[in-house]
Amino acid sequence: MSTENSDIILERMMALHPKVIDLTLDRVWRLLDRLGNPQNDLPPVIHLAGTNGKGSTQAMIRAGLEAAGKRVHAYTSPHLARFHERIRLAGQLITEDALTAVLDECYQANGSDPITYFEITTVAGLLAMARTPADYTLLEVGLGGRLDATNVIDSPALSVITPISLDHEAFLGDTVAKIAGEKAGIIKKQVPCIVGPQPEAALDVIEARATALHAPLIRHGQEWHISVERGDRLIFQDDTGLLDLPLPNLPGAHQRQNAGMAIAALRALGMDDAACEAAITRAFWPARMQRLTDGPLASAHPKGDLWLDGGHNPAAGEALATHLASLPARPTYMICGMLNTKDIGGYLRPLAAVCDGLWGVSIPGEANTLSAEDTVAQARSAGLPAQAAQSVEEALAQITAQDPTARVLICGSLYLAGHILRSNG
Repeated sequence: MSTENSDIILERMMALHPKVIDLTLDRVWRLLDRLGNPQNDLPPVIHLAGTNGKGSTQAMIRAGLEAAGKRVHAYTSPHLARFHERIRLAGQLITEDALTAVLDECYQANGSDPITYFEITTVAGLLAMARTPADYTLLEVGLGGRLDATNVIDSPALSVITPISLDHEAFLGDTVAKIAGEKAGIIKKQVPCIVGPQPEAALDVIEARATALHAPLIRHGQEWHISVERGDRLIFQDDTGLLDLPLPNLPGAHQRQNAGMAIAALRALGMDDAACEAAITRAFWPARMQRLTDGPLASAHPKGDLWLDGGHNPAAGEALATHLASLPARPTYMICGMLNTKDIGGYLRPLAAVCDGLWGVSIPGEANTLSAEDTVAQARSAGLPAQAAQSVEEALAQITAQDPTARVLICGSLYLAGHILRSNG
């Protein structure tokens, strides 16, 4: 079969509901019931929610479990280059034949009933994972938690809540506390929950939910701690002892807290020290401060550094700025494209202190893209010199002509990152 078969079914699925996002679990439960409730047949589930760090933390947990010889399913969203990235079965991306079959089965079972694209494709992922033998299932929330399509597991082995901040306010609420209430919806009765660094308002909500459900919390700064010593060693400590580890291979200071959550999760699952070390030295997660060294874009800027990052909210902007500030001094320019639903000012303000200029672009093929001109206006308001470009390629050519050795960061959206990964090979 060709990839067109799954693409055709996915396109049909887009038409099953007039809204892209419509948070409720009713449609998901209905379809799961028609399919025999495959969510009840999954290998033990680790369920992850949070605003930032879900994907990286999941990738680290998977690397650790696989190093321990475990077969691991993983579900994540959105995809970058191909839909198949969302569903990993026992360590391997789902094949085209398997994806086409499971999508078609879900489409036929649903019929013409309304269901969102994310809901029906999540059910397809659950169905595929339930039918494939494995030791663990890593399930990443798409949006929120309480009413997310992944929140259909009665008793996971473990829950993980990564740092919470403002994002998707139109759907989750306009305060950190309200958003935390949605994220804490994945906490289940008597199921341990790993908690990453949190604002006080978020932690209060998480603790109240856990108390009501008698769910043990394993919290950053209380049950577990992470720090860097001697400049290049990551120190993790919990009630069972201390681990002296290398720094994470994923770049950025924020990856250290993600590593802490992954290690805490692995320890809660009974994994050994070798699995914990593998979690932070073998993980790979694209478009998170990923250096581009091959392809047409890298060839167009051969004397400088070219990086790609999909972070898109104020917390991601702060993490990115912290990482850039830690790198050797060099003129640094952004090529930025964002969705018009994001807080672009909040994202750009911390970056204005560490970048020398910005080229604004629109995201190709994305209806909700912020225009290049609006991005430029927001950048100037944040104190960044900025100009618009017709494309990433045009912006990179202008930067290279101005400074061939500059550091260039393509950033602002996972949708832009996906376009870059596809077009750059």
